[in-house]
Amino acid sequence: MVQTSSSRPMAGIFWMLVTGLSFVAVTALVKWMGPTMPPAQSAFLRYLLGLVFLLPMIRELRSATVTPRQWKLFGLRGFLHAFGVMLWFFAMTRIPIAEVTAMNYLAPVYVSIGAAIFLGERLAMRRIMAVIIALVGAAIILRPGFREVLPGHLAMLVAAVVFAGSYLLAKIMADEAKPTVVVAMLSLFVTVALAPFAAYHWVTPTWSDIGILFAVALFAQAGHYTMTLAFAAAPVTVTQPITFLQLVWATLLGLIVFDEAVDTYVILGGVLILASVTFITWREAVLKRGPITPTTPATKV
Repeated sequence: MVQTSSSRPMAGIFWMLVTGLSFVAVTALVKWMGPTMPPAQSAFLRYLLGLVFLLPMIRELRSATVTPRQWKLFGLRGFLHAFGVMLWFFAMTRIPIAEVTAMNYLAPVYVSIGAAIFLGERLAMRRIMAVIIALVGAAIILRPGFREVLPGHLAMLVAAVVFAGSYLLAKIMADEAKPTVVVAMLSLFVTVALAPFAAYHWVTPTWSDIGILFAVALFAQAGHYTMTLAFAAAPVTVTQPITFLQLVWATLLGLIVFDEAVDTYVILGGVLILASVTFITWREAVLKRGPITPTTPATKV
């Protein structure tokens, strides 16, 4: 008998744990490299080096038929995602890892809002309350008026919105193109979109920088792959809560490696945001609707 995805919850949890560790490794490497080069250049090199992972897809890409409308949507998504990645790289070198991780949880919440505005998704009162709770969580993290809101915080707020827009475009394209085409086009268009920004203020990278950014691309690719394994093994309602551990690991990493103080407000805000996302995805599963809201790792770089 072939096992169904719901019959392997432990496998789903395991792969989501690996996914979380992979994405924490991404943030740690970017943080470790620091502001040695402009964010746009770091982001560009991360995607340029990551193109090597598209080699197995070349045959399928060459046989794909892409319409003019799809080219426009792929281009728009690539530009949006490129902008979000630049903001994310900027934020990573300006604010603690735990704050970047917690604020990244907002992206799925914005997807829920965007789906209601642009895709006609019904926004019931329970979902509205969940969105409000998530925004309260963001306010707890930022605490405007009680602490300085840094440019890195503002960058992450905008990045979450931009990543949400990228994901919504991916949802639209998923009904029209093969998954490999959607993934490959994102990598290609993001690389192209980042190139002029990187060239504007180019800093000759060291071999160490190149090695770190290739490792970033490797861990990001591994994280997205193991995330698909988690979804194949268990329902999203099982794997979604596991993403909270990313905040735990990011906080410990910031404390032990980068000497960043533990901020209980950031933890509380992150818990509220993730609880909101988990509730929304759970409701989608209960109502047996097509999933709209992504899991938190789905909007990673």
